Amino acid sequence: MSVFTYLHVALRARLAELRGDRGDSPVPTAVIIFGLVAVAMAVTAAALGAANDWMDNIPKHQDPK
Repeated sequence: MSVFTYLHVALRARLAELRGDRGDSPVPTAVIIFGLVAVAMAVTAAALGAANDWMDNIPKHQDPK
């Protein structure tokens, strides 16, 4: 009879663990990742624009006369 009691208690404990808190849903994580990607794209675009402006301001080569 003690084996059945042990199995019953072990099963109840395991079921109680499964019903517990499972953490956040994946939706907030996806929103955070989307936000980070948007910021990274904005920073990359700003750096690309600054680099292109800097390259455009370099004087063109002229042959000496």
